[in-house]
This record gives sequence, C-alpha cells and structure tokens, in this order.
Amino acid sequence: MSTSYTILVTIIVLLILFLYLSWVFVSIKVANKEQNEETTERRYFLFTASYALGAVAVGAAAWPLIDQMNPDASVKALATTEVDISNIDSGKTITVLWRGKPIFIRRRTQEEISKAQNVNLNELKDPQKDEDRVKKSEWLVMTGVCTHLGCVPLGDKGDFGGWFCPCHGSHYDTSGRIRKGPAPTNLEIPKYEFVDSNTIKIG
Repeated sequence: MSTSYTILVTIIVLLILFLYLSWVFVSIKVANKEQNEETTERRYFLFTASYALGAVAVGAAAWPLIDQMNPDASVKALATTEVDISNIDSGKTITVLWRGKPIFIRRRTQEEISKAQNVNLNELKDPQKDEDRVKKSEWLVMTGVCTHLGCVPLGDKGDFGGWFCPCHGSHYDTSGRIRKGPAPTNLEIPKYEFVDSNTIKIG
C-alpha cells in the first residue's frame, strides 16, 4: 500500500474513533438529564456526526484528484538516467536522451581542455569559466539544444572546434560556450553527477 493511501486510511479510522467516543460521551450525559435537554444533546451529536461524515465524504471525493497529481512510475523513471561512459574514447562524443532532450557527453582531449580553459572571458557573449561548466575536466556533459531556436548542433564542427548549429550558424567552443552567431547563451549544463568512474547519472 502506498504512503498516500495509508494516510487516507489513518484519517478515516481516526474520524470513526472520534464519532464513537463522541457518541459514548453524549450518551452518558443525556442519561442524567431531563428529556428536553436530552433532545438538545442528541441534536448536537447529530450535528457533530454529520460534520465528521461530511468531512470523510469530501476527503474520499477529493482523494482521486489529489492522487492523480502524483507522478506515476513511468514519469519517475524518466526523472534520472544512468549512462555507462567506460567505452567512450578520448575525443569522442555520445548522445543520450533525457526527458526527450539530447544530452551530449564528450570525453575531451587535453588539447580541447587547454583551449577551453585559456579563453579570455572578455571575448565571450555569455562569460563562463570552463571549470564552472564541468565536474571533471575530461568530461563535458551538456544539453544538445541550441539556445537560439532549439536546433541540435553538430559536433566537431564550426570555427572553434566544438559544435556548430546548421540552422542559423551559431558556433560553440570545446566547452559548449557560444562564440559566434545568434545564440544568446551557452549550451545548458544539466544536473548530473558521477556515480562512479564509469557511470554518470543525469537528473
């Protein structure tokens, strides 16, 4: 049983217990009072019972609406993905899908790393250090969607040895930073982490 349904059952049980205790309490009191007062007490009890049962009915009616807002198993499975990077050679890139978007994972050469780290930030449209875009200098992980109009850039292309978007001519360097063309910002870096030396978890 899921946590949500456990909570609902618990609430219903507590309400039933409350009704029972209320009935016992009122029954004891009315036994010691006159008939006219008994009628009033029973009326109060009926009001209390009606309110409590109404609350149960509202909760039961609203529950399907609340529960359907919880992500199902398929959505949760798409929230993260683990990628085996052990077979990626230096200078090569693989593309994986995450939440319907291409993710570029590149194992950079030392030359690519040096180029990315030795760029004058004043020359960049969207200034960002290479060190701020990677968790390990050898590995570059980024969303493969051009920040201009959403095309997928081509790898090992362009004037800066990184990526080139054929749609409108945006050039990205070996850190995925925009260097030339209409794209306003660098290629995005998704949330990711290294599970171990051979596995990256995205999301």
